Amino acid sequence: MPGTARAHTVESLRTWLTEHIADYVNLPVEDIDPTVPLVDYGLDSVSALNVSANIEDHLGITVDATVMWDNETVEALGTALMAEVEKASAEG
Repeated sequence: MPGTARAHTVESLRTWLTEHIADYVNLPVEDIDPTVPLVDYGLDSVSALNVSANIEDHLGITVDATVMWDNETVEALGTALMAEVEKASAEG
């Protein structure tokens, strides 16, 4: 996949993830704590794959299918995704 044209920061990714996950689990954004494991909001392996696909579409990069299990909070996931965005940009 080509690199993303959008400029991202860790904070913008965490905000997008929080909004996306809140929408996915039908909770208000303010109920999503970035330090709480995503499984606590009811995300299972099927929903994690769906969210991962949406992440790929949003960022324009390919992410490992296990990215959400390896980084189980919004905070950790945002940091990991930022590293992937930077890596993809460097590879150009």
